[in-house]
Amino acid sequence: MKKAYILIASLIILAPIFAWAADLVGYSEPLENAAEEAGASEHGGAYHGIFPDYTLPGINPYLSAMIAGIIGCLIIMGVATILKKFKHG
Repeated sequence: MKKAYILIASLIILAPIFAWAADLVGYSEPLENAAEEAGASEHGGAYHGIFPDYTLPGINPYLSAMIAGIIGCLIIMGVATILKKFKHG
């Protein structure tokens, strides 16, 4: 379990570097590109999700991506812990 925490912490620390690199090379989401080509992006709904574009509005994009990653990891770890208790409990 300790190795898993080290891996998660490493990925959280590296997340802003990957975000910066993606911005540097002009990366964009393939699904968004396909929606634009199909004309579907103009007809999108009003719901933008909890973390639109993996960011928290009003915060530095790199910092908000890291915070969103931490929150996502905590949610997954919480769900896994609950499922483990149901399985063994």
